[in-house]
Amino acid sequence: MAGLRVLDLATLFAGPLAATLLGDFGAEVVKVEHPRRPDPSRGHGPSKDGVGLWWKLLGRNKRTITLDLSTPDGRELLLRLAAGADVVIENFRPGTLEKWGMGPDELHAVNPQLVLARVTGFGQFGPYAGRPGFGTLAEAMSGFAAITGEPDGPPTLPPFGLADSIAALTTAYAVMTALAGRAHTGRGQVVDLAIIEPLLTVLGPQPLWYDQLGYVQPRTGNRSTNNAPRNTYRTADGHWVAVSTSAQSIAERVLRLVGRPELIEADWFASGAGRAAHADELDEAVGSWIARHDRAQVLADFEAAQAAVAPVYDVRDVLADPQYRALETVTEVPDPELGTLRMQNVLFRLSATPGGIRWAGRPHGADTDTVLAELGVPADEIARLRAAGTL
Repeated sequence: MAGLRVLDLATLFAGPLAATLLGDFGAEVVKVEHPRRPDPSRGHGPSKDGVGLWWKLLGRNKRTITLDLSTPDGRELLLRLAAGADVVIENFRPGTLEKWGMGPDELHAVNPQLVLARVTGFGQFGPYAGRPGFGTLAEAMSGFAAITGEPDGPPTLPPFGLADSIAALTTAYAVMTALAGRAHTGRGQVVDLAIIEPLLTVLGPQPLWYDQLGYVQPRTGNRSTNNAPRNTYRTADGHWVAVSTSAQSIAERVLRLVGRPELIEADWFASGAGRAAHADELDEAVGSWIARHDRAQVLADFEAAQAAVAPVYDVRDVLADPQYRALETVTEVPDPELGTLRMQNVLFRLSATPGGIRWAGRPHGADTDTVLAELGVPADEIARLRAAGTL
């Protein structure tokens, strides 16, 4: 994506992460933040020496400038930046850019080829459009929380930005789709991304099930309604492993491994739904065998039997795992503020045009003068704008 110019006007996670994904493969991303109210992600989570670590990941491969978009000077500069950009990503409440005189009409007047990606909780129209929207609300409204947790427990929210992250992946895909369309038409367009929608899509055919059968998926904990055994099991040395038997052949291998081949002959064992209906019996068979062996033995025996198992890792295990190391899933990035940082690498490997991390998240406004100078703004004008609070 070298040569692709992206303005990241968004805050927190969904919009900014979409811009990060574009920057990872060469796009020139300029992060625009308010002069006195930086992106709140800079203060999210743990920090070191006063520097937010989440921002180091989210802000990688971005140049950072400050600009108060609500001022006339800020509007003029943003329009000048947009005139030379390919993509603008924003997540203000619907109507905010229009109020500032920088809505789609104004942006496309200065750059008809611009792709404007608008990422909000509920979309640009509808009865909820004006509400503040966060990923947590999408995790609740999409149906995700309703099916997550133990059957007799409460709906459960994820302890990380699941909806925002899926929305970011979707936004990056939407931007690339719009750019592909531009290659045919020569014109940009508006992407309207509601965070409540992508997570609903990845939940699977729930609306279809309800429409055709009146079926509402219940909470089942770690179990599946589609197959069994499928659960986490504790080993003799106190670790946990996860077992999946989505394929019939794998289910048969697991039951032979744990010494219960007679269960394979049961009529109900021949289908995933049948096995799921007998999950108690299958969990007891698999769980009791795993409980008698330490994790290393469990993993070795499952591998030898060509059955599907994985250890339940925390981040320490991830960093030590040989498969992750072989893939270079976590890479080292030099950083002038904190030294060498280990963070997730780019999302996928391309054989001819691989992505890469050029730098980690930079300080607030670190590139303001450079970016504006490239725009043709003289030094004395930059000083005036900074004194006026626009920068």
